[in-house]
Amino acid sequence: MSPAWGRRLSVATAVLIAVFGLYLLIGGAWLILLRGSPYYAIAGVTLLAVAALLWRRRAAALWLYAALVLATMAWAVWEVGFDFWALAPRGDVLVPLGVWLMLPFITRGLLPSASGGAGRGPMLVLGGVLVLAVVVVGVALAHDRHAIQGTVRPMGLEPPAPDQAVADWPAYGGSGRGDRYSDLAQITPGNVGRLKLAWQFRTGDLPGPNDPGEITTEVTPLKVGDLLYTCSPHQIVFALDAATGALRWKFDPQVQRNPGFQHMTCRGVAFHRTRPEATTADGAPAPAECPTRIYLPTDDGRLFALNGETGKPCDGFGDHGQIDLKRGSAVKQVGFYQGTSPPAVTDRVLVMGGAVIDNYSGKVPSGVIRGFDVYSGRLLWAFDAGNPDPNEMPSATHHFTAGSPNSWIVSAVDEGLGLVYVPLGSASPDIWGGNRTPAQERYDSALVALDIATGKLRWSYQNVHHDVWDMDVPAQPSLVDVATPAGPVPAIYVPAKTGNIFVLDRRDGHPIVPAPEVPVPQGAAPGDRLSPTQPASQLSFRPRDKLTGAQMWGGTMFDQLACRILFKRLRYDGPFTPPSVQGTLVFPGDLGMFEWGGIAIDPRRQVAIANPMSIPFVSRLVPRGKDNPAAPNGQHPPGTELGVQPMYGTPFGANLGVFLSPLGIPCLQPPWGELAAIDLRTNAVVWRHRVGTIRDMAPVPVPLKLGMPMLGGPLVTAGGVVFLTSTMDYAIRAFDVTDGRLLWQDRLPAGGQSTPMSYEQGGRQYIVTVDGGHGSFGTKIGDYVRAYTLGD
Repeated sequence: MSPAWGRRLSVATAVLIAVFGLYLLIGGAWLILLRGSPYYAIAGVTLLAVAALLWRRRAAALWLYAALVLATMAWAVWEVGFDFWALAPRGDVLVPLGVWLMLPFITRGLLPSASGGAGRGPMLVLGGVLVLAVVVVGVALAHDRHAIQGTVRPMGLEPPAPDQAVADWPAYGGSGRGDRYSDLAQITPGNVGRLKLAWQFRTGDLPGPNDPGEITTEVTPLKVGDLLYTCSPHQIVFALDAATGALRWKFDPQVQRNPGFQHMTCRGVAFHRTRPEATTADGAPAPAECPTRIYLPTDDGRLFALNGETGKPCDGFGDHGQIDLKRGSAVKQVGFYQGTSPPAVTDRVLVMGGAVIDNYSGKVPSGVIRGFDVYSGRLLWAFDAGNPDPNEMPSATHHFTAGSPNSWIVSAVDEGLGLVYVPLGSASPDIWGGNRTPAQERYDSALVALDIATGKLRWSYQNVHHDVWDMDVPAQPSLVDVATPAGPVPAIYVPAKTGNIFVLDRRDGHPIVPAPEVPVPQGAAPGDRLSPTQPASQLSFRPRDKLTGAQMWGGTMFDQLACRILFKRLRYDGPFTPPSVQGTLVFPGDLGMFEWGGIAIDPRRQVAIANPMSIPFVSRLVPRGKDNPAAPNGQHPPGTELGVQPMYGTPFGANLGVFLSPLGIPCLQPPWGELAAIDLRTNAVVWRHRVGTIRDMAPVPVPLKLGMPMLGGPLVTAGGVVFLTSTMDYAIRAFDVTDGRLLWQDRLPAGGQSTPMSYEQGGRQYIVTVDGGHGSFGTKIGDYVRAYTLGD
């Protein structure tokens, strides 16, 4: 390279470093005013001095830059320890820039002579500092500070014999217990690497012009006999041959489409088989039609009963095979009440909840829970959580309570105890609760145990008091009999958005794992109120300490600085900091540490598998004004749960979003998603590892394992293998249930925001995943149903 070009590059480098320094100085000074770290301002001044020395062709530039790198390294380790991904943004600009400064076309102009002489001193020092930085990073990379290394203690129980194992998957969670467990054991850690794609089916159901932004594929299929039942986002049901994936029949309910719907999704269907000599809820003989039934809820508020063999509507159910779930509510606008999840099915009673539009107003449909006769569709009972008399039936003079707490996910069932366990959300709207009645507060964000036959409350447990954070009970709870020295204890595990897992005796709701009330931040928005305490389970993935500026993250030191400024400008006093006009950092965020995927439980090994995630949100109350009217004024719903939510009938709207850097990266340092095992006998986390890479989210498809956010849940099998899709990268993965080691993975053609399932057909065990992506989650949309089995 000619000396002239070398000089030009040296000048350009000095200008670039000056720009970097100016940005850090201005941003760092702002951060100091917000009582944040002074590092960035100091680094900015130092870089400006380095730029000036380079401009003047002084070798002291290298000395000063070496001092900056060394000080940055010491500061970074002091702030975050030897945590590779926390260290990375603090040095991923400075270290490469230091290497650039050592290149000959830079240093040649800084040295006193061509032969070097004493001028090599600063080069050697800077080189030594850079090598030390690489060593520090290598030490951090060799050990994941967030991981827990452990081994599940064996129970000494053998898996079921092949002829005793349940070959089917007849309910959303595997069974009414919601354990997401298969007692098939053909696939093991020793042979899972031989899994091959057995068949693939494409539904052809893709987003259209009248769909909302959140169109999703979250379905877990069912398998009964030789048929696999699945559904697509527009609630089209497909019955497939379980061995080949060939289509047997399909049913399209012709769901109305509207971009104002908050969701367009189908999490699954429900199944019922008529037993010999079965009777209806009235004691009459069960009808002969439809000996097997598929129940399908829809986004426009209907519930269908279909013949499991043919897909034809069961004529004796409701009005020629369907019932209107909007009946009984005063508000009947299509899309305000959506059946996104399948009902819980018992021998005689179908228990149905539904999603109610979030944060639109208080005048929305009721979130009433209803019990219907499985054969006729006749309404047997109601549990309207917002009514002082929750079992009051609708009549010519009474409608269900508008905006009462709803249940948008699947319930769990213990027919032996005669109980259905229903997870509830909050009264509408979610983010301001000053208008809520005592009745609406009573079961707000609670788990209620209802008598299957009557709908009467047996017991309830409130996960959050006066919920103004959308911290509902988001997942189907899981039932398991926990082995203790005194004998098995009938437990229910209730994962919550807060990161708590409440462990209760499912007979009476008494906590098995203590969950004492702890003080939480106060200072409600005008007109609202707060509970002074919230329950905190001792089995929890919630943050034990408040977030700090040191945990703010970014792809580089520049957007990390921006995140630290944003963090300091928000109100944040720890978990349960109330929403505010200033803007509140909500962590755990609105997505929650646990979502609708729930947890999986291996009753034989007495272990639960959980996949918590950590994504902060920002909640900002928006006072009424020109751009935030107090009444709809002909405006349509936003068609998403993010962005500005009107909350008509309250003094505020709400602006909700993920806490992101200017580059669109979460401002909280990773991991953002993990997989963990919990010993049910001790309720201790045995192992915990980050899962998921940035391959499909980053501009360059590099599979860096940061641990990614997830939507969907795990599957665990008697063979000792855990299966998981759900991450933001497109993969199905298999892990050893004993220690969490990754055993196998395969590339998916679209986002796998669903929970896999397993069944046996023709002597082969299959693993099925439905991969259609998720609109608001940002993963690739598709229409795939994929089945894996062991290769020969």
